[in-house]
Amino acid sequence: MNPILRYASPSLFHPLAGRLWPLFAAAAVVFALVGLGIAFFAAPTDAQQGEVYRILFLHVPAAWMSMFIYFVMAVYAALGFVLRTRLSTLMAQALAPTGLLYGLIALVSGAVWGKPTWGTWWVWDARLTSQVVLLCLYLGVMALRTAFEDPERGERASALLAMVGLVNLPVIYFSVVWWNTLHQGASLSVSGGVLMAPVMVAGLLAMTLACWCHAIAVSLVRVRTLIEEKEAGRTWMTRQMAGARP
Repeated sequence: MNPILRYASPSLFHPLAGRLWPLFAAAAVVFALVGLGIAFFAAPTDAQQGEVYRILFLHVPAAWMSMFIYFVMAVYAALGFVLRTRLSTLMAQALAPTGLLYGLIALVSGAVWGKPTWGTWWVWDARLTSQVVLLCLYLGVMALRTAFEDPERGERASALLAMVGLVNLPVIYFSVVWWNTLHQGASLSVSGGVLMAPVMVAGLLAMTLACWCHAIAVSLVRVRTLIEEKEAGRTWMTRQMAGARP
């Protein structure tokens, strides 16, 4: 068996996640300190937006993560739906709250940035509206999982919604291109190039790595807890839990 595929088993993934999450948590702290240091002390004041633009060092990575986590969650949900793999379903369940958190951070930080920039906390802009739809999808995926007496039916209904919701991701990404929106276009993209100073790009990438490492760390902790709940009573889990006690 492929060494990587071996870890699709909850019994092998559980101890692996226990070893990995502290590393990602530490990396998140380091990258966050670097990113915040650049954002507040090294990055110059924006010529048009002034100091308020600095909130974008959190807003942009949070928006990226809310979409990326949804994609990964939907892929795991699809694997669990088609292949009936236990770990895939648990990973999808573990990722949903983190994706919801980043979606909320993106909306709140965007509103704080929008008030002095646009003159209003909120508009029903195409980008903002599609981001709200993403939050509703996260909530729906999480709610459907516990909406049925039969846990398996809840998991399959949740997976279906997660897969259908993938159509919203390109709407979010291309909304500033497809429609005339108030939201500004991308300052960092493959097609449009880099429209930011190098030091700003460095800070943005550092904060993005911090968010990635944080998302991985908390998801690993959460999936370990889910595995312990689902596999309680099994011989391997009893042995691992006994070995973890001092």
